[in-house]
Amino acid sequence: ERFKIEYTDKDGSKKRPVMVHRAILGSIDRCMAILLEHFMGKLPTWLSPIQVRILPITDEVNDYAEKLFNELKSNKIRVEISYAGETLSKRIKTAYDEGVPYLLIVGKKEANEGKVTVRGRGNVEIRNIKFEDFLNALKAEINDRDVEQSALKKLKG
Repeated sequence: ERFKIEYTDKDGSKKRPVMVHRAILGSIDRCMAILLEHFMGKLPTWLSPIQVRILPITDEVNDYAEKLFNELKSNKIRVEISYAGETLSKRIKTAYDEGVPYLLIVGKKEANEGKVTVRGRGNVEIRNIKFEDFLNALKAEINDRDVEQSALKKLKG
């Protein structure tokens, strides 16, 4: 009725065809809207478009940040680097506003020791963690499709 479509049958009479309509994209849109509303824009790590953002404190540690980036990428982690164009606090705020689950903050000390400072949601911060320990905990969280940030709990002990 909505489209007012008719066809002429063999006997010359006007008939309405049966219409089958599928809108897969509409369903996906509604599903994403429900998820975003439920999680208040802060999707679980496994669903987040960016799972980790690396924040080098100075340009001197960019090589170390890129090494971490490549290691995360090779483990199929969705990662970005936010280079030191703005203050660290501004980059942290931007990442929180964008809903990035994990921030890796790296300075000279972390680069020299092969460690990272991990920041999760809710300003939870763990300093001087071996990068491999973080990576293993993160992969477990993603594989288990945890809703909570279980990697932080594992790293805290």
